[in-house]
Amino acid sequence: MTEELLDQLTAGMPIPYGGNRVSRIPAELAAAFRPGDRLVVVQSSGALLHIEAAVGALVEDAVGRAVHAFGELVTCDDEQISRFFEYFATHLADEEAFAPIQAANEADVADAAGRGRSTTRLALSGAMRNDMVAGLRAWRDQLGGRDRLDSTVVHDGWVVEQRRAPLGVVGFVFEGRPNVFADATGVLRTGNTVVFRIGSDALRTARAIVDNALRPALDAAGLPPGAVVLLDSAARSAGWAMFSDSRLALAVARGSGEAVDQLGSVARQSGVPVSLHGTGGSWMVGGASADPQRFATAVVHSLDRKVCNTLNVVCLIEASADTLMPVLLTAIDEAATRRGTSAKLHVAQGSEHFVPQSLFEQTVDIHRAEGVTAEQQAEPIEIDQLGIEWEWEQSPEVSIVVVDDLAEAVGLFNRYSPRFGISLISDDEAEQDALWAAVDSPFVGDGFTRWVDGQFALDKPELGLSNWQHGRLFARSGILSGDSAYTVRLRVRQSDPDLHR
Repeated sequence: MTEELLDQLTAGMPIPYGGNRVSRIPAELAAAFRPGDRLVVVQSSGALLHIEAAVGALVEDAVGRAVHAFGELVTCDDEQISRFFEYFATHLADEEAFAPIQAANEADVADAAGRGRSTTRLALSGAMRNDMVAGLRAWRDQLGGRDRLDSTVVHDGWVVEQRRAPLGVVGFVFEGRPNVFADATGVLRTGNTVVFRIGSDALRTARAIVDNALRPALDAAGLPPGAVVLLDSAARSAGWAMFSDSRLALAVARGSGEAVDQLGSVARQSGVPVSLHGTGGSWMVGGASADPQRFATAVVHSLDRKVCNTLNVVCLIEASADTLMPVLLTAIDEAATRRGTSAKLHVAQGSEHFVPQSLFEQTVDIHRAEGVTAEQQAEPIEIDQLGIEWEWEQSPEVSIVVVDDLAEAVGLFNRYSPRFGISLISDDEAEQDALWAAVDSPFVGDGFTRWVDGQFALDKPELGLSNWQHGRLFARSGILSGDSAYTVRLRVRQSDPDLHR
């Protein structure tokens, strides 16, 4: 069979996908496509992804450097890896080294704000910097994961050892969050190398971290320079190109739901294992026996900022709704007041009469990324809109639904949510056990929702969280951390030379 290269596209050209469906080339794509470019067809949706030749070459080189470094890393000992984490942390903690990083981040934040982009996760605050330093030192202190003995099976005349081994090159696509450096480099602890693309909003910050902290740490520890590679491109197509590179051992994507789903499809159809976390938004159920003060505190602490584990949907059991609804509304108001703004409420149809009518009639200022807008404080939504993750900037945004009982709350969660995290505020242990048994969620709690975080819960920076929207993960926690990125090798030690089958 003669191999032909696609060097041009024509408007309206049919492109088969999914076995029996067709997408057609739009005129703008046909005009932009040049010889050497690539077209990736997403088989699940028919989306046509254009990868420019220059971007493809950049990714080819970046992944190649990480592949080469993976081979070199086997000659480095665990102490060198530990030193890398300490040097990286020390540079971030040093005021002189951090000054250009801070300046770059301030420029990124100003630029994003000027374009009406969200900056809640972009700003490299003192708390985020401290968490990065703490996370890197946590990796420093972890036991080396390479060649760790997991178990031994003893037979007559021979022994089988199951030992951990690195996967290879791990590829990441992250949203614009500077702290992902501490997360992503964790895979070195188990002997892997990493290539990652950060959201374009944070690219200046990323470059500054590489130049002033990461690269000097690699050099000082004597690790190969390709052990951690920043894919220095603002083009979205860089992520598509990387996730379609079959040299990756694992692809990890974090960000918005649609973009992450698309990246996951690209990786899967390229034969690359993938860990996704796109849609978030935690749920909370106010049980029939909920203590009002505990419930209020859990709500307030679950709305301190907008990230994936922020409270998104509240279910109240009807038997206690008259008591808990005022508590809920007051708690949401308190969370908004702490941020100097007002809250936005979405009330599921059928539950409106539990919420004061005045909230549907009054207009408040809602602080969004694009600016302040005057909106009704409460609006009705269809029941299937409980699945929407509200991406708010300053004004907390929450959906509310009143249900007959816990079973209905669980049913709504299992049907409409991304099956991420849920908390039940209840003093009834049988009710807690019933939720645990019935809910399709990897993260279940009995208090505030923001505990769902690798560093906070497990003392390990997370590479990503995985919801169960697309199914459960084989033999792995929903929190992917650096020390869980490994495979298992078998080594046999034979003492009986006459052993046979």
